[in-house]
Amino acid sequence: MKLKSVEFAGAIARPGQAPPGTLPQVAFAGRSNVGKSSLINRVLERHRKQIARVSASPGKTQEINFYRIRAELDGADDDFFLVDLPGYGFARAPRPVREAWRPLIEGFLRGTDELLGVVQLIDARHEPTPDDLRMIEFLSGIEMPTLIVLTKIDKLKPAEREKRLESATALLRIDADQVIGFSSTTGEGRDALMESLEHLLTGD
Repeated sequence: MKLKSVEFAGAIARPGQAPPGTLPQVAFAGRSNVGKSSLINRVLERHRKQIARVSASPGKTQEINFYRIRAELDGADDDFFLVDLPGYGFARAPRPVREAWRPLIEGFLRGTDELLGVVQLIDARHEPTPDDLRMIEFLSGIEMPTLIVLTKIDKLKPAEREKRLESATALLRIDADQVIGFSSTTGEGRDALMESLEHLLTGD
């Protein structure tokens, strides 16, 4: 996949609100402190001018944000939405915000025909949290194609990386090719993730 252009297309903040178009979609989900915004900026090659908001305060993103991507897929230019879901599981977020996250996220995931799959982010340094497992169980229940990305993989030594990848594969009972180690700092794993996204978008 070769990226041609990236632009913020809009956001939805309440269940049932229409997205800003009917393009194919790929959503990114994860806990508030998993490094989702940093990963999205690395994926979109936004090193100097970031497009996904990176905050020192987890839980800042409280809407579903849509980024319109034009990319070369199978030799032809095509558009799709990269969808940034609000980070879940941030205990210090105001209670009304926490209570609004679940219906907003689950309503979107259940009711969007254009959604082709979800990239679920998990911090490589830790076992999946109960919130992570609930999200993965939900995605499995609605039969949503899901790719697991272990973020911050550069924080681990090589032996620890292999152990964590194997542990995630066994715990989540998924195939090894459904798990990618990723570093927003070094770019490790970006090529593998881009290849997976292209397969998802083209149906190959």
